[in-house]
Formats: sequence, C-alpha cells, structure tokens
Amino acid sequence: MAKQTIAEQFVDILARAGVRRLYGVVGDSLNPVVDAVRRNSAVEWIQVRHEETAAFAAGAEAQITGRLAACAGSCGPGNLHLINGLYDAHRSMAPVLALASHIPSAEIGLGYFQETHPDQLFRECSHYCELISSPKQMPRLLHTAIQNAVGRGGVSVVSLPGDIAAAPAPEKAAKSALVTTRPTVRPGDAEIDALVRMIDEAGRVTLFCGSGTAGAHAEVMEFAGKIKSPVGHALRGKEFIQYDNPYDVGMSGLLGYGAAYEATHECDLLILLGTDFPYNAFLPDDVRIAQVDVRPEHLGRRSRLDLAVWGDVRETLRCLIPRVRPKDDRRFLDRMLRKHADALEGVVRAYTRKVEKHVPLHPEYVAAVLDELADDDAVFTVDTGMCNVWAARYLTPNGRRRVIGSFSHGSMANALPMAIGAQFTDRRRQVVSMSGDGGFTMLMGDFLTLVQYDLPVKVVLFNNSALSMVELEMLVAGLPSYGITNKNPDFAEVARACGVFALRVEKPKHLAGALKSAFRHKGPALVDVVTDPNALSIPPKISAEMVTGFALSASKIVLDGGVGRMLQMARSNLRNVPRP
Repeated sequence: MAKQTIAEQFVDILARAGVRRLYGVVGDSLNPVVDAVRRNSAVEWIQVRHEETAAFAAGAEAQITGRLAACAGSCGPGNLHLINGLYDAHRSMAPVLALASHIPSAEIGLGYFQETHPDQLFRECSHYCELISSPKQMPRLLHTAIQNAVGRGGVSVVSLPGDIAAAPAPEKAAKSALVTTRPTVRPGDAEIDALVRMIDEAGRVTLFCGSGTAGAHAEVMEFAGKIKSPVGHALRGKEFIQYDNPYDVGMSGLLGYGAAYEATHECDLLILLGTDFPYNAFLPDDVRIAQVDVRPEHLGRRSRLDLAVWGDVRETLRCLIPRVRPKDDRRFLDRMLRKHADALEGVVRAYTRKVEKHVPLHPEYVAAVLDELADDDAVFTVDTGMCNVWAARYLTPNGRRRVIGSFSHGSMANALPMAIGAQFTDRRRQVVSMSGDGGFTMLMGDFLTLVQYDLPVKVVLFNNSALSMVELEMLVAGLPSYGITNKNPDFAEVARACGVFALRVEKPKHLAGALKSAFRHKGPALVDVVTDPNALSIPPKISAEMVTGFALSASKIVLDGGVGRMLQMARSNLRNVPRP
C-alpha cells in the first residue's frame, strides 16, 4: 500500500475537523494538495476566479455554520490575494484555516521566483501563522492551527512548501482529538456581585448589544424586562437582537436611527453586551459603563469602563437575572420608546414620498421592497458603502434571517464572494447579494463562479454609477466630490452573456415583478436596478464633530432616509407604554 503524502495527511485532518470545502485557485506549489482533495470524497475543491473571493467565501461559510472553513492560495502572488478576505474573517471572528502554499523549501530566503514570506505577511490578520519546514511538523502544526482558529475565533494560516506537500508522510496522522466548538465562559463571582450592585443602584439602565448576543436573545429580553431597560444595538448586533424586541430603541453609529444614541447618553448605567463597537464618539463619557465580553482584549478598548466583565453574554445574563432586583419605574424606558417612534416617524417620509414615480429609483424603496419579498430565512450579504445603509435601515430581522457583511473590516466587493460561501452551505436556502456597482465590478470575475457551480444566488445590484459613500465622506469633510463616478454597462446584458437570468429595472413599477421573477428562477439571477445617485441628504449645517468623528445623535445623522418596517415595530411597542 502506497504511503500517504503530507498533502493527503493535511486534507484528512481538515476533513476530521469538519471542513467540507476548500476554496481557492490552483497553482504549482498548491497542486499536491489540490490532487489530494480530488481523491478525498469528504472535501470538495471550489474553484474561484480570484483568491480574495476564496477567503471571503470561507469567512461567510464559517459565519453561517459556526464551523471551521478553509481556503488556499498558491505561492507568492496567489496566497497574497487571500489577505483582504482573511482580514475580514479575522475581524469578524470567523474560524478560517488558510493554506498559503510556498516556494520549494530549499529556495526560501534566496530571492526565488514568486518568493514571499507568508509566515510573516499574515501575522496581523491571524491568531496563528507558521511555516511547515519539515514533514514531521505537519500533523501537530496543523492541529495547533485548527485549535487556534476554532478556539479563539478567527484565522489561522499554515504555510506549506510544495515539495514538502508532495513528500511521503513519515507516519500516518495520529487521530488526536480536535476542538470543533467553543465553550461558554462564566464570569467570576466578584464581577457578577459588582455588576448586580451597579444595576440595583442605577435608576436608568440601557443595554447596548453587539454580535456577542447571538444565541442570547431570550436572556436579553428577560433581563431588559426585569430592569426596564431600553435596548439599542450596533450594526452587527441587529440580526440577533432587534426582532421580537419590545424594548428596541434602534441602532447607534454613523448608520444609526431611532433613539439609541439618546438612550446610551441619558442613562445612569450603560451595559455593553458583546459589542466591540468601534465609534467611541457615539459612546458617552459621563455615565457609568460596564462591559461584558467573551474576548478580554475587547474590554475597555473603546471607552472608559467602571466594570469589566469577562464572560459569555448568555451565561452572564443567566447569572444576573435571578439576582438583580426588579425595577418598577418604566418612565425612562417609555420616554426612550416614544423618542424612538418619533425619530422614525420623522425620517420615514424620505422614502415614501412619490417613490412610485421617482426615476431613477430611490434605493431606500428598492431595499424596502426587497425586504418584503425575500424569504423569511434568507441570507443577505451586503456590500460595504451605501448598501450597508439600506441593509441597516430596511432589512427586517426575525431570528431566522442572516445578514453578513464586512462590518468590521469595511472592505469593498465582499457581498458577491460572501454569497458564494453562504450558498454552498445550503443550495435550497435563498441567498441575496446586495451589491453596489463599485463592489460588484471589483470582483465581477467571480460572477462566473455562480455559473460554473449553478449556485442560485440572487444578485440585486444597486446601480447608481457612483461610489456614494466615498462621495458622502468628501462632502462632510468639505471637499468637492471627485473620482467617484463609474461608467457602467448594462449589467443585465453582461449577465445574460454569461448565461445568467437577468433583468434591468429603471422604473419603480417594474421592481417588484423583477425581484419576484429572479427569486422564482432556480439558478443564479441578477437584477440590475438603476438607483438615484443623489440619494443622500446633507444637513444644512456641517459641524466640526461630523468632520472629525460624526459624533452626533442619530436624529442629526448625516444620512437621511426611511427605516421601513422598523417604524411599524416602534409603533407596536408604544402600545405597551402607559398613557398619561
């Protein structure tokens, strides 16, 4: 019986760790691993057109499934292309194993063709990044890389020279146990005691939630109800906390809406739950703040803390709920709920006014119709830029939908590659890429990956022929817009030339029918919607705070626009507010 190669051992270990796909582009130094995948029925090679797509797709798969995903790039330029998607996965805490294949081991350090040093290049976007320089290293080093990616939540990079990958393995890989899930972390008794005292002493408490509240919706609602707390959220917390939430006061930050800003600034105690919200200009500096996070390095790096609590949000709340004293005074909560509803009433008209006749289409209207027609368990992948705005304000979470984007790294061109990874996890689930024309054209080559694998991704293209978020940044800084226009083709014609079902929408009356037709189509589809490039409203006065950090409440936010069905939710929540 022929001996296993290192490449075969490598793929076997990935399979035992739960990896089902390896996204990448083939290349000489990577060929032994690709051939090992070809002969291993447990792992599928997914051929993409650009390695950046491979990393984004793996990151999205990991976020959807919660399991380890993997990508690969050949030596030098090949694996360098992975770096942007790996940064995104790492900052999103998605468990991803990246294989950066390397030049022949005897040539490392001698300026060989395509030489780079991946074991150095990827250190900043990974928990673990090492070079395999001997066949004997491989099993233990790969095990360590997997444990880091899964256990710490993020990226591990393994650099493997092609000659070592092709070499015979010195022994069959030991069947060592692998960590494939993360544990929950309970805070210490002293921190729980201190947080209970702070909550009991505070008259007005606000909860501000991030993606760390995933899986803790019931506990957050029970806790908020007991202490009569408004509940705001960051963008990454929206899908986990906004639905079925009678205490919802919206979102804070540049894309914010509602009364979240006021609720965080007018309380006595602000509790940050599972959020690494980066915009400290939106956080108060004159109220007491406690933060709960499973990642200790996140504690206190955005704002001054009165108490840091290292623990999983759900476990922490399970400790708190039986111990905190119920609060009877609802006045602060009710006032924030009224402010929230009033704020939404004030901006919702921006997309309801004459939208059925407005040409080019209001992008707000497009997002609202998309939200209404999409499946209740749809996965939305969202391009950075104005698509983030429309997703934040119009997509309605319900506990089953997912919204994936480059929300921490802020990369362009992420939506289509992420849709590829999301769709591979379940071909029957509706996956919608909310793409901007700038992001879509940046990695448009991988539109052909949808065709190659007949992936039923629906690309809804917000085509305003401009980089509108960049234009907004220029205008707020007092600069004239420059270099932000795109000369675009008819993307529907391009898609049809690729063999994809496609429609172009230029009038509002055709929008719903086009989306329904695309959603009914069994294969990939594209809807090219020509939207208004002027769908930005700048306040009459631009303050210094806006230029330096957008430190304004959501009611004075730079971006003006409706918020769709969130207004209905806010009105519904007001029914619980006692009338004076």
